Amino acid sequence: MKNINIKTILGAVLIALLAFSCSNDILEEKPRTIYTPEYFKTPEGIAMGLTGLYVHTRYIFGQYYYAAQQNGTDEYTWGQSADNNFKDSDMSGVGSLNPTSSRSDAILDPVLININNASGIIENSDEESAPALVAEARFWRAWDYFLLVQTFGGMPLDLGSGELKFNSLPVRTSVRNTVPEVYTKAVFPDLLTAIQNLPDAGRVTGGVTKTAARLYLAKAYLTYGWWLQNPNDIPTYPDVSRTDPDGHDAAWYFQEAYNVALEAINNPGPFGLQPTFYNVNIGSNDRNNEIVLYSDHIEDAYYNQASLSYSDGTAPDNFAGWFTMWNTRLLYSDDGTGVWNINSVQREAVQWGGRPWTRMAPPIEVFKNTFADKTNDSRYDGTFTTVYPANMAKSGVRNPVINANGMEVYSGQPILTFLDEDNPAVVYPNGAGNNKIGGGTLPGRADWVINPSGISRIVFPGLWKLGTYRTDNGTGLGQPDGALTRPWNIAKFSELYLIAAEAAVKGATGSMSARDLVNVLRARAGKWKYLNNGQWSQGGTGTGVPVDIDNSAAMIAATPATIDIDYILAERSREFFGEGLRWYDLVRTQSWARIAKTYTICGTDAGDHTPVVITRTIEPFHYLRPIPQGQINGLEMSDAEKAAYQNPGY
Repeated sequence: MKNINIKTILGAVLIALLAFSCSNDILEEKPRTIYTPEYFKTPEGIAMGLTGLYVHTRYIFGQYYYAAQQNGTDEYTWGQSADNNFKDSDMSGVGSLNPTSSRSDAILDPVLININNASGIIENSDEESAPALVAEARFWRAWDYFLLVQTFGGMPLDLGSGELKFNSLPVRTSVRNTVPEVYTKAVFPDLLTAIQNLPDAGRVTGGVTKTAARLYLAKAYLTYGWWLQNPNDIPTYPDVSRTDPDGHDAAWYFQEAYNVALEAINNPGPFGLQPTFYNVNIGSNDRNNEIVLYSDHIEDAYYNQASLSYSDGTAPDNFAGWFTMWNTRLLYSDDGTGVWNINSVQREAVQWGGRPWTRMAPPIEVFKNTFADKTNDSRYDGTFTTVYPANMAKSGVRNPVINANGMEVYSGQPILTFLDEDNPAVVYPNGAGNNKIGGGTLPGRADWVINPSGISRIVFPGLWKLGTYRTDNGTGLGQPDGALTRPWNIAKFSELYLIAAEAAVKGATGSMSARDLVNVLRARAGKWKYLNNGQWSQGGTGTGVPVDIDNSAAMIAATPATIDIDYILAERSREFFGEGLRWYDLVRTQSWARIAKTYTICGTDAGDHTPVVITRTIEPFHYLRPIPQGQINGLEMSDAEKAAYQNPGY
């Protein structure tokens, strides 16, 4: 019986309109203040309720929750302009993760609202006459509980009217169920029913399917198997014996995770792998058949619920991609008279550009270890922006400019390049230098260069994957300050291979070994059909230069004969870097404190190229996030009961 700020327990305000970008298949709803059991018994009530279930993802993804998903892992640390939204979760002493500051607060209200509304649909709709529609509600209820249990541990199944019952009355008391109860009473049964009744292809574009339900059931089985096994003695809460109410052991769940993932791979419906990694993430190919689940945003202010010209950085806007981009307007070139006053790389509404917030920076180990192979493996080129081109001509500024070594650079040519490997011949200026960001020089090159070991909290490769994509720029810079209009990818078909591979490492057996499964994605990663960053040396336009390179054999040959969990985690990082999965991956495998304990990065001053090793303090209790203090404060219980409701250590 969980407090949800009274008004939310009365039923969700269907916060906006959700478009699924599918010709006529667009879900549109009129906001309602209150849902009632009677309303859910009507066709309109079911339709409106289901639309709300999809809408709630916009209040989770693409905003500050991203900091909780990524920061403090081996993929990201805080950037030069970060505040405590990012520093508190870094675990490195610059902030303090606590019930007030944890950005996991962003999921609790929308998820609990959604669970209640899903229960309203399930309880009051006729599941026999509309099994596929009710299955959508079951999927979302399971998805929400799975998100909660991974983040906070056990959570309440009773929101005021009984376990998994729709509640229409305000309640200010709450009892947390245990982790096994959440999985075995909510997550697993709902997903099993969803698999049985969902269609192969979505009811609307972006609608949930059998494949989506299988992916999440496999992942939930995998996660619960790790929880039962508990190899590093990580505490749980509420405290409970690590035994399964259904009598299964961890090995059973690992095998089932493998079986369900293989079932999804072998019966893909309309889903499958894109031919190259680049194709998965290029904005012009959004909503492709590899994306199993996404939170939609489109280039229409009405349906996107956001201004396309300026975003103030609040939900439901999608703006998380800005966190991982540094401020390129700090970079200057010579106007031809010896005066360094030209912003040669300006904000532009393109995938390598956009609005820079400099909140999150990738550590140096990302470039030296995770993406060590930049020659055979296309995933480095398809993940980061490492070449920043001149674009000043699009705003009427002089063209060309004078850049490194006194050489001319025209629009579309490189102004700054992050090198693939350290080059000892790079000469850095003292401090920021004329270019104002400390870019170095190499003989004969007109672009400034920075070695991997010179990556800092202020200047670093941006996350190209999440970058801006719009079709209304014309010949200018467009509107890079508007909310992003791309969907937020929640789950990909490719993840099924790594879920099954991880289960195989944990002992599951079947027709494909862990190495077989990993190599499906590694072979794909060896196929280069476009150069992303390399295009700029050819005067590229931002859409890639076609090539025909197949390094699949080399990629497969480089795969270890024996796959272990660390290798699976490395492959997951190469495949899904920066997509909001990393904290959960490290927590599930109980490897967070080991893998992310230290990282290396240069400082916050322009021109700082001195790497510093940073140590994090990650305690066992940190493997659960704190219950947000606002939720605790809203409970009408004794101080002792409130204290007992919070996760230990916080």
